[in-house]
Amino acid sequence: MTTSLDYLKQTGTVVVSDSGDFESIDVYKPQDATTNPSLLLAAANKPQYARLIDVAIAYGKEKGSTLDEQVDHALDRLLVEFGKEILAIIPGRVSTEVDARLSFDKEATKAKAKQLIALYDSVGIKKERVLIKIASTWEGIQAARELEKEDNIHCNLTLLFGFGQAVACAEAGVTLISPFVGRILDWYKKSTGKTYEGDEDPGVVSVKRIFNYYKQHGYKTIVMGASFRNVGEIKALAGVDFLTIAPTLLEELKKSTDAVPKRLDAQAAAQAEPIAKVSFVDNEPEFRWALLQDSMAFDKLHEGIKKFAEDGETLKKVLRTKLSA
Repeated sequence: MTTSLDYLKQTGTVVVSDSGDFESIDVYKPQDATTNPSLLLAAANKPQYARLIDVAIAYGKEKGSTLDEQVDHALDRLLVEFGKEILAIIPGRVSTEVDARLSFDKEATKAKAKQLIALYDSVGIKKERVLIKIASTWEGIQAARELEKEDNIHCNLTLLFGFGQAVACAEAGVTLISPFVGRILDWYKKSTGKTYEGDEDPGVVSVKRIFNYYKQHGYKTIVMGASFRNVGEIKALAGVDFLTIAPTLLEELKKSTDAVPKRLDAQAAAQAEPIAKVSFVDNEPEFRWALLQDSMAFDKLHEGIKKFAEDGETLKKVLRTKLSA
């Protein structure tokens, strides 16, 4: 029986699991997997993952002199332990996120990315199998540009909501971007009071525009739609480079036998209505102005950073309690 998930994969879209719960990942046979602090917090609270917490706690005690240092080391190790377990299941890459509190500090973001890659290497995972997730701030994009160019560390620019962010990421040569489809929809629904479906969904519209722009101007950066609210959004983007999908929606697609026709195509995008080329190279003021002009992107970027940082701090509290026991 051919499922909707099978049909989606047949469109050329690479399916990625959006989950820290690696026990559920193998069911859907994704190529890659993505994680974030919120997903890992949910997974870490499950008893079946206690062994990973134990490894992280032991590592923190070994490496840190003060309790704060132990917590930081334990968190890094926990991120890598989850990534390692996920990579034992999937054939591709896992995304591991830099602390959201570093989103406005280029040098600290680079340093943390290198630490995570070194830690992965220490447990036998080469950097080619890891994407470092960084928020799509100006500082984050510049950090990613230097990591890609100077260290061959591949980056996933997350919390991406605006066209200007996508342009700057492509110009920086980042490996992959994650435009947040569902969160864009959330903002517009709240702002306008309207309901949106299919091709009218503002998140879908945004990803299509970015996809077409990249193909028209020859950018190699992968477009990976993320943060979906329903399978309709997923189906409307069938054919896009990558889609990272939560287990609940993967299950819905797996249970359905509805066909999923290809909606996006690189060749068709290149021949679509031209989108004028814009640039933010070495132009931080213009990037910041463009982001400020896009109220949705500005609001959701900062809201997302705050939420990821809060969940990261909650995860640290869990580790701190165990380290203090």
